[in-house]
Formats: sequence, C-alpha cells, structure tokens
Amino acid sequence: MRLETKHAENIIRVLEDAQDVGLSHVVFALRPTDMDLQPHQLALFATAGEALDYLDAKSGYGYLPIDTDEPFYYRHADTLLEEIKQANPFTINNNIMNLNNLEDLKKEVKDLGFNPKVAEELEKNMKPLPGYFTLKDQFPGDRGLVDMTLHFRKSGQSDYYAFNKFEVTAGKVPPTVPGRQYMVITENKENAEKPLVKTFDSPNEAIDFFKKQKGTSELGLGESAESKQLLASMDKGTVNYIDKEFRAAYFSPPVKQTFYIKDGQGFSARQAANLVQDRTVHRDNMMTRDGEPYKAWIRLDFDQKKDDYGNHKFKQFHDPSFGFDLEKTLNNYKIKELSDPAKKEAIMEAMKQGDRVELTVKGADNKDVKIFAEAVPRYSKLDFFNDKGTRQKREQFEKPVAELSTGKGQNQAKEQQQEQRQGVRI
Repeated sequence: MRLETKHAENIIRVLEDAQDVGLSHVVFALRPTDMDLQPHQLALFATAGEALDYLDAKSGYGYLPIDTDEPFYYRHADTLLEEIKQANPFTINNNIMNLNNLEDLKKEVKDLGFNPKVAEELEKNMKPLPGYFTLKDQFPGDRGLVDMTLHFRKSGQSDYYAFNKFEVTAGKVPPTVPGRQYMVITENKENAEKPLVKTFDSPNEAIDFFKKQKGTSELGLGESAESKQLLASMDKGTVNYIDKEFRAAYFSPPVKQTFYIKDGQGFSARQAANLVQDRTVHRDNMMTRDGEPYKAWIRLDFDQKKDDYGNHKFKQFHDPSFGFDLEKTLNNYKIKELSDPAKKEAIMEAMKQGDRVELTVKGADNKDVKIFAEAVPRYSKLDFFNDKGTRQKREQFEKPVAELSTGKGQNQAKEQQQEQRQGVRI
C-alpha cells in the first residue's frame, strides 16, 4: 500500500479533527492506479463495528480487498496517522519549519515594536493554515487612538507566512475608559424588538462602520446598548443627529497609510504611529535603488496628491547632507535634561523615533517648566507644546545669543528662508 502523498498534511489534519469529535476508525480506498491518497477518500466512523461493516460492504462480503482492483483498507486513526507520518517525512520536517516560521514572525513583530498581544495571537491564527489573516494593534495618539492592522499571507508554494504590510489609521476620536465601548446599533428586520449591536475596540472602525449603514442606525458609547451615550444616528441612511461634542471627531477624516515590510525591515510601529500624526522619524537603514545604504529623516508629505494606492508620499531629508543636526539643535534651548549624558541620549533616540518628548525647560521667568517637544528637521528646529497639545513659542526657551555658537545665526537664516519658501507661519 502506497501512502506517500502530497496531501499528507491535510490528511493528518482531517484525522486529528475527526478524533476530536470521536471518529477514530477509518476505511479508505486506495487503488493501485491512485497516485496519492486524498482526504476525500477517508470514511470515518465512531466504532470499529461500523467501520468493518462498511469495509465488508465495499469489499464484496469478505472478498480480500487487496486482491481487488479497488482495494479498501481499515485502520484505527492513530495507526493511520503514524503510517502517514512515517511515509511522508518531508511533512514532519515542514511542520517543524512552520514552527520556526511562527518563531520568526513573533520575533519580527517584536523587533518592529508591536505590542506583545500581537505575537501571542499569531499561533492561533496560523494553526488553521488560512491563506490570509490579519491582526489588530493600537497605540496612543495625541488626539485619539492610532489603529494598526497587520497583514499575514501564506505562500502559494508552502505553509510559510509572510508579514508584508500593516495599515495605520490616526483619527481624532478620544479613547474609551475601561468598561465602555463604541457600538453601532442597527435595526433587526427579523425581530424589531431586538436590534443588532456590534461593538468595536477601535472608535475609528466604529465611525467607519456607522457611515456605511443604509437603514436606521445609531452610533453610541457605553457599557451596553441600553445605557449608551448617543453620539450619532441615521434614519433610512440619512444622518439626522450628531452630538455637538462629537462633531469634530466625526467630520475629521482620519489619516490612513499603508507601510510595507521587506525581510523584516521597514518602519517600526512606533515610527508609523508618529508619521501619521505628522511627525518626522529618522531611519539609518535606508537603501538606494543601487543597493547603497544611507540615512534620512522622513515624513509623510501631506501637501502632495496621494499615490495610486491611496498612500501619502514620503519626503526625505538626507542625513547629514541636508544639514539638520539634532544634537546641535537641542543645545540651542534651555533644556535641563541635556546636562545628563544618559538623558540626553534618550531624548535624541526618542526624537529620532518621532516621539513628542516631555522636557524640563527654563521659562521666561527662569523657572522650570514641563513642556513637550518634537524635532522638525525640514526647518532645522524643535516645536514645543503644552500638556494640552497647544503649540508654544520656541523663542522663550532659547538660550541667550551669547551662549550660542556662531553657527546658530546661519541656522536661523536657513530656517527663515525655508519657512518663507514654504509659506510657514509660526
């Protein structure tokens, strides 16, 4: 009996699933002309008696199956599983490789800075061997949550999965407090007394789902549909109410961008979250088309038309040829933490990731002030914000002219020229 088959993995899966529901006895046909045993050839039974009765019926009442042109065989599922595995050692090796693939993907999402829950969810999503699946993640943003959708696709030639892109959405909808969820309530045509309720971890997805409704629907926030706060409603597909405090979030289109991963390399989750919030990040692993490495500060260009795939184009400022020096720029301001080399290094690394960093500066009255700052390489400066996200005048935090290097005047002139060309107002 020839049990070498390219369908070994599927047969093993069918047998294991059958045993889980109590079908541990197998009868199968395997003609000499068959090239491969396939899952559809397996007949599964709960008892040996049922299986042997079926075998007798198919074999001609006691006629030896092996002597026929269309032989039938009986096996206990455990026995057939072992025979299939022994006859197909490549399948066993491939299963080990799949586990390696799982570990590689776990390391990949960890190295790219996604939350640990993403790695934890990988195995259960890969186990059924779907052709494609997605995982969700979220990061805090300045004006609301930043949603991320990671895409995993199985190779057409093997059971290896690749993580090749993730989509990022930054909206202006505030996150919920524990115990409360955004929800969309729609009419139930089969039972008008029990409307359909769909809850969302992402407020951006909740708004998007609500806007796509065609009938009577409500967008709410709360612990349940009965105790929800009504945020918006529509009748027959027409919006007829939006809560006053929710209108800015509802009408502000979220920023969306797809980031691509190649061989585990690309923008990290942290960098991507900052890019869609109109900040600039530093990459030291960029490659030219000719394969030459280079460094650059990068931001999304919101002034240009999107590309054919609906993505914003990237604007790059090569490092060091563009002329922005983060350390020198930081030294132009009265930042208390810069006196500690370790804190200074941490600030520079955070700003390279695109973070808005909390700092201690000397204010106009020479008192310590907590402030937030981010790097703006295109204008060779820092931008400052208070804890409510309101932009502050940077001049009040600058060092006196006497403390600055002679190069400071040149940087200010360059900044003014660039701002004039760009039409920037501070």
